[in-house]
Amino acid sequence: MPIQIVPAIHPGEILREEYLLPLNMSAGALARKLRVPRTRIERLIKETHPITSDTALRLAKFFDTTPQYWLQMQMTYDLAQDGPALASEIEQIEVLAA
Repeated sequence: MPIQIVPAIHPGEILREEYLLPLNMSAGALARKLRVPRTRIERLIKETHPITSDTALRLAKFFDTTPQYWLQMQMTYDLAQDGPALASEIEQIEVLAA
């Protein structure tokens, strides 16, 4: 049986689908609660911008999670996106000799 690779999920999709939609909360309403510009949340849930440490801290407080929860999702997404694009360049780097 072949291994199925699950595509990386942008943290904005998780925020939108797992938090905002079940709460019937708009990006603007969340932005007001977090005390950030509405556009920050809109761009995040449209998956055009990453979660920053500032946003992770605010989301963690509001949703009673941890900043690491949000930043780990972002890091996993970034690595999945950047890894294939940089693979040939990374392959050319020599390992430091012991």
